[in-house]
Amino acid sequence: MEVAFQTDVGQQRQNNQDYVGFYTNKSGAQFAIVADGMGGHLGGDVASEMAVSHIGYEFERTDDTDIESMVKWLIFELQKENKHILAKANQYDDLFGMGTTLVAVLISGANYLVANIGDSRVYRFRNNELRQLTEDHSLVNELVKQGELTEEAAKHHPQKNIITRTLGVSQDVDADVTIYEFEPDDYLLLCTDGLTNMVDDEQIKTTLMTPTSLEEKCAALIQQANDAGGLDNITALILHQTGEEGAR
Repeated sequence: MEVAFQTDVGQQRQNNQDYVGFYTNKSGAQFAIVADGMGGHLGGDVASEMAVSHIGYEFERTDDTDIESMVKWLIFELQKENKHILAKANQYDDLFGMGTTLVAVLISGANYLVANIGDSRVYRFRNNELRQLTEDHSLVNELVKQGELTEEAAKHHPQKNIITRTLGVSQDVDADVTIYEFEPDDYLLLCTDGLTNMVDDEQIKTTLMTPTSLEEKCAALIQQANDAGGLDNITALILHQTGEEGAR
């Protein structure tokens, strides 16, 4: 498995509230995680870093490789981290109301699970086709699902940044978790909305197809988002399944 990631403040923000990490546990399972914080001048920074660093640290201490067991482990860790973020937010006035989106991929052998809360995304690029594996937990996506808004209109809706699920903010933690199986040469892209609001799926697909290194692909995606205005922080993490272990 190859991995590369990059995060950037963008062109308009003063600080970067995105946080990204990649971790390996005692048995060689791997965990990629991206978070996009929100809430006040400092709160978003704190919430996203807490989520990534705490859950990543706990993952490194595990030795499990059973993907079904790891689903239960991750749901437990998300609930625990939600309580930590809420406690920290209630402890300091300038952190009150902070929260974060979270998107993660946990890899064990030929299998991987995808988990998300909020509107950060995971895409899979396979056989020259790009597919979004996560569903945005956002107001506009709910309106699209109900037939009240077209996907094109949703891209430019003034309330497109209102998310309906977060880590922190609320006592409830409701993550989507799905298990998939790798095929050889699969790419997975984890990213924040600072990328997807600026760069369309066709550009992402073209970039992933380009015969360059993963680091160069990440840098190209970041540059494209900045060239389009860079209105938000931008984070991209790319995983590449290089071996045959994903094949049946």
